[in-house]
Amino acid sequence: MHANLTTPSDTVDGTLDDAAIARLFTEARTHAAFDPRPLPVELLRRLYALASLGPTSMNCQPARFVFVASEAGRERLLPHVAAGNQPKVRSAPVTVIVARDTRFYEHMPTLWHVPDAGANFERQPAHAQATAQRNATLTGAYLLMAARALGLACGPMSGFDAEGVNRSFFPDGRWEADFLINLGYPAGPAQRPRAPRLGFQQACVLA
Repeated sequence: MHANLTTPSDTVDGTLDDAAIARLFTEARTHAAFDPRPLPVELLRRLYALASLGPTSMNCQPARFVFVASEAGRERLLPHVAAGNQPKVRSAPVTVIVARDTRFYEHMPTLWHVPDAGANFERQPAHAQATAQRNATLTGAYLLMAARALGLACGPMSGFDAEGVNRSFFPDGRWEADFLINLGYPAGPAQRPRAPRLGFQQACVLA
């Protein structure tokens, strides 16, 4: 049974229950092999709806997603994927190209309450580029966590030729590929044990 992630558990501090935390973090793993069941469009729409709720700078929402689910789309993608990652893409019913819209600021009049926010980004291309890169990657992470919340297995990947993907999928140059996420239902447990993580003392500073 899926954990209820719509409301916090009945704890004093409002934290999610252990089952929800396990699904999202402690028991979640990167998967390389997937069940062949297709993912319905309704599920992908729900997945995006959840991911889009995550915060971005000035609500700029520069992330764009290509859900590669057809055999034709997969064959377009595979030549640009590192050889070691190609079996993972072939196994996954959907591979998501997480991309950024380089002209995301054209939507700012709808997304943000400051009238000239979009024009300010347009006048500062370096700032616009950095904002798009940072926030698109962030939203890709939201998508991954939303997928886990919906019971899907994920396999994020950076082993691919981004320029090749851009040429094949985004020839007009407006969108740019960031990273890939394989999605599906798991075909058994993850293949490798969890790799070590740095401890608090190694990775964190209290200032």
